[in-house]
Amino acid sequence: MHSRRRFIRNVSFTSAALALGARAHAADAPMVDEKDPTAVALGYVPDTTKANQAKYPNHTPAQQCNNCALYQGKAGVATGSGPCPLYAGKQVAAKGWCASYAKKG
Repeated sequence: MHSRRRFIRNVSFTSAALALGARAHAADAPMVDEKDPTAVALGYVPDTTKANQAKYPNHTPAQQCNNCALYQGKAGVATGSGPCPLYAGKQVAAKGWCASYAKKG
């Protein structure tokens, strides 16, 4: 019995430590460069008002990374940055935008 309890406790602590470590690592991640191949392919800009309206006619200034379903930073925070799974290991600007924008639902 003790080994099962110890195992479950250790798995819980290890999972929590890994989650906290991943968050800390994400905060130290570099910003995505607009010249990054993925960023170029998706039309990423760190300022949503600078999006190419001719190329992306469905874009609106209200669409920002901080209110996108993919954004993993603090929701609704208009400043700063946060991780996005589209740009692995990098952060995007909270006020940024790309063609993969999906409104949080």
